[in-house]
Amino acid sequence: MDSTNTHNPVLLVFPPEIAIPKLQQTATLFVPRNPLSKILASKLKIFGAIQIVFGMMNFSFGMIMLFTLVEPYPRFPFIFISGYPFWGSILFINSGAFLIAAKRKNTETLMIVSRMMNSLSALGALAGIILLSFGIILDQHYLCGFSNQHSQCHSITTLLVGILIMLMTFTIIEFVIALSFSIFWGQ
Repeated sequence: MDSTNTHNPVLLVFPPEIAIPKLQQTATLFVPRNPLSKILASKLKIFGAIQIVFGMMNFSFGMIMLFTLVEPYPRFPFIFISGYPFWGSILFINSGAFLIAAKRKNTETLMIVSRMMNSLSALGALAGIILLSFGIILDQHYLCGFSNQHSQCHSITTLLVGILIMLMTFTIIEFVIALSFSIFWGQ
C-alpha cells in the first residue's frame, strides 16, 4: 500500500446472490364476515386474558376449599368432590390461551381449534353452573354437621357460600364468553 493512493476506492467482489426458493405457505388468513364477529375478533386478547384469569380464580377457590376439612366439619363441599374448580379451570385457561394465540397468528386452522376449545369450555361452564347450583343447595346447611360451635360454623358456611357464589359468577361470565366465540366466531 502506497501512502500516495489513500483516497482511491477499494472494490470488493461479493459472490452472486444465492437464490433461495420461496416456500409455499399453506395457512390462510381468517376473515370474519358479520359485524359481531368483527367486534369479537378485535377483542381476542382481552377475552382470552379474561378466560385465563377466571380459570386461575376457579383454581384458587378450589385450593381454598381443599383446606375446609377440619374439625368439626364432616365432609368436603360438594363442588370440591366433583372436581369442577380444577377441570373447569383447565378448560378456561386453555380456551383463553387459544384465543390469544389466534390473535397473534390469525390462521384458519387455529381459529377452528380455538372454536372447538371454546365449545368445550362452554359445555364445561354449563356443567359447572349445574354443579354449583347443586353445591349451593347441598352445602348451605349441611357443611357443619352436628357441631356445637354455632358461631364458627355459621361464619365458615357463609364464607363457603360466598365462594360458591363467586364461582357461579365467574362460570356464568365464562359461559357467555365461550359460547359467543364458539357460535359467532365461525360465521
